Amino acid sequence: MFKSEYEVHLNLNVRGLPLSATLDINEQSARLQQEGRQIYRLGLGQSPFPVPEGVVRALQENAFQKDYLPVKGLPALRDAVASYYQRTQGVNFNGGDILIGPGSKELMFLLQIAYYGELAIPTPSWVSYAPQAHIAGRPVRWLQTRQQNRWLLMPDELEHLGRIDPTKPRIVILNYPNNPTGCSYTSEQLRELADVARRYKMIVLSDEIYGELAFAGDHQSIARYYPEGTIVASGLSKWAGAGGWRLGTFAFPEPLRWLLDAMAVVASETFTATSAPIQYAAVEAFRGSDDLERYLDNSRRILSRLSSWIWRQFCAAGIRVARPDGAFYMFPDFESERDRLRQRGIVNSTDLCRRLLDETGVAVLPGVCFGRPATELTVRLAFVDFDGGTALKAVVDRAEEVVSDAFLYEQCGRVTTAIERMVAWVKQPG
Repeated sequence: MFKSEYEVHLNLNVRGLPLSATLDINEQSARLQQEGRQIYRLGLGQSPFPVPEGVVRALQENAFQKDYLPVKGLPALRDAVASYYQRTQGVNFNGGDILIGPGSKELMFLLQIAYYGELAIPTPSWVSYAPQAHIAGRPVRWLQTRQQNRWLLMPDELEHLGRIDPTKPRIVILNYPNNPTGCSYTSEQLRELADVARRYKMIVLSDEIYGELAFAGDHQSIARYYPEGTIVASGLSKWAGAGGWRLGTFAFPEPLRWLLDAMAVVASETFTATSAPIQYAAVEAFRGSDDLERYLDNSRRILSRLSSWIWRQFCAAGIRVARPDGAFYMFPDFESERDRLRQRGIVNSTDLCRRLLDETGVAVLPGVCFGRPATELTVRLAFVDFDGGTALKAVVDRAEEVVSDAFLYEQCGRVTTAIERMVAWVKQPG
């Protein structure tokens, strides 16, 4: 096929980049369902739970808001976000430290436009960190983690990076509970990572979008231990079930206020301001309430029990996987089945996911999309294909009961069926 005279001028930083893997698998799944296929959608990491009722009411009450808001965000919302971090993390942000954007994903991209430096990304990692850097023309350094450490970045690994070029300007991504593994850091690990980052004057971008979904409700921000050098990213998409609302937040320490201001300049020339009705509604979310705490507690109960059930199924089948601490992801490694899979012509994670989708209807993502070697037999699954609203109501109706396996089969049956199909399929003889 010949390229048009216009297409040949496509920016080299964009040429060859595919659609984001998570969005692509979602669109593929939708097409197959429209064709009449039974598809189990464990690809896109979209919260299964509805937006909390109080936050929905706030949006309805503010639907009339039509004016452009300040580039940095609605002052009341910036204050609410700062108060949220003071209340939940004991970190002394104020409203002037907060930047609001149309999704934390957009803010991450603008950060790389505004800051000229290397992006250091632990692998495995969320699918969009590296492509954003590529589009922005920023260098990426992958930080290799180890499966025996539950794929978490260890302080000695960060120390090794610092020693390579101690004065190099860097942003280090820290995401926890992690996408794709669901694993999180202990307070001691955070302290040690903070010490290393401080020693080499690294900026830490702490992506804590899943913080409220830590199963034990005990999430800690690394900003507690490295307040002067940590930017904390969050938003409404994961813990408030509002992915489509597109609202993200960045919290900056005072020494990095210049970077907030620089990002605001870029924002003023790109998205202008985040949707006004959404910002007014988000004030309700970040202020918190007893109802919101119950919503979060019940969401965690369901996700924690479902995660444990899936983890047990994989372990019983001899499939190695780190046990998650939060969020709704898991990152199983099918290396133990390599010989069996090779006999069926499957030698990498892309083959594995393609065949899984074709032969079982289960949609998951290959590990290569998360920065892992192409030949590694890892996949990421998002255990979200269930009606979260119905499940939350069922949990409330059984408030004093433990979320049982029977509850999971009843309320999360598409997920339990998908996992059972995966395990049975991978155990088939060659």
